[in-house]
Amino acid sequence: MKRLLTDKLLAWKNNPEKKPLIVYGARQIGKTHTIMEFGLNNYASIAYFYFEHNYELCRIFEEGISSIASLITKLEGHINQQIIPGATLVFFDEIQSCPAAISCLKRFCETAPEYHVIAAGSLLGVALRRVANNTKAQWDEKQRTYSFPVGKVDELIMYPLTFEEFLMEFNPHLIPLIRECYNTNSTFSVGLHNQALELFLQYLVIGGMPEAILEYKKTKDYIFVRAKQLAICNNYILDMSKYTESRSESIKNEAVYNSLSSQLARQNRKFQYALVKSGARANEYENSLAWLEKAAILIKCNRVSEGKEPLAFYEDFLAFKVYMSDVGLLAAKSNNSHLSILGRTVGDIAMGAMTENYIAQSLKANGLKFYYWESGNNAELDFVIQIENEIIPIEAKSWKSVRSQSLEVFRKKYNIKKSIRISAKNFGFENGIKSVPLYAVWCIV
Repeated sequence: MKRLLTDKLLAWKNNPEKKPLIVYGARQIGKTHTIMEFGLNNYASIAYFYFEHNYELCRIFEEGISSIASLITKLEGHINQQIIPGATLVFFDEIQSCPAAISCLKRFCETAPEYHVIAAGSLLGVALRRVANNTKAQWDEKQRTYSFPVGKVDELIMYPLTFEEFLMEFNPHLIPLIRECYNTNSTFSVGLHNQALELFLQYLVIGGMPEAILEYKKTKDYIFVRAKQLAICNNYILDMSKYTESRSESIKNEAVYNSLSSQLARQNRKFQYALVKSGARANEYENSLAWLEKAAILIKCNRVSEGKEPLAFYEDFLAFKVYMSDVGLLAAKSNNSHLSILGRTVGDIAMGAMTENYIAQSLKANGLKFYYWESGNNAELDFVIQIENEIIPIEAKSWKSVRSQSLEVFRKKYNIKKSIRISAKNFGFENGIKSVPLYAVWCIV
């Protein structure tokens, strides 16, 4: 599958001032496949090192490194392959399993920049936090400390396939047409507009996890797709046991994760700890929320009290919404039938929740920091973003109904010149409101 990350990897390769690169992202979103395919297409060879459960490989780094030259010699012996500077891509996969290897990236940056090194980690942030808090960790037997190479690495974040990438798989000719209509506010032809909306509904069901997409391409069976999605959800739960320090933490993480569907299944989607457990308090579960966010399993959206620049000044960390990292996984975990979603007979609240989740993950993948806003009980705006010095409110509608006072309240209160309304309606621009169809959210950058 074509991934947009590949273009960023190529830009990294061609940058004369590049540093070792770390690629973050949740499990099973295609990091390994994408990096390997990039290596095959752009290097003479790939030196692949997989750290998870590979104690012999970890020992090479744990025993101490006198120089990068000596390390390369040991690594060449480990895989029985020559590593040529600039011609070989050195790929450290699941590097979170070896903190000493993470620290070693600094040495590559400072003393051997001629080597092209990419590291990937599914639970890198979680694992580093765990090691820092656990003095009895296996790799800390000699009381060594390993630090993250701040400022010595380049970093990229990978996400599930966006809707743009989904279109690359199923109808790529729509991409330039959608982008052109977005840029010019031109009306899309009715036939293509309806075709794109049908693909959007498909995306709500299938989502952006590569295994789910490949399963659909192979079988065209949504039941098989759902099985793949539920397996991924179960694997996330298994990770919670593996990468937590205690059974009680694992149970709390799982409880928060299992509450995500019910958190979104309400008109007011503000996160409520009581939906995790009756009588639950923030101090009991805030670490679990942080764990799930670091693992890229959920997306957090904080409230802003004002629609003024800079939005970060008005961020309220105590009031927030949470979304799943992939709308297809949300559909599976919520047991939303593909028949109801594709036939648009699913309830308004469920459709609204999936639509909001889809928009949140789209904005996140585009690198946008987003918030929500509310004014007492009178008005609530789904998303607010800041692009340069411009505050842009975004109103989300699950289909064609666009009746809402919240956007107007926000615009008048903060003298907003530009705003966006996302719905199933066609492109357009009227009274300062840009109409963006649901299938074109990926164009907002």
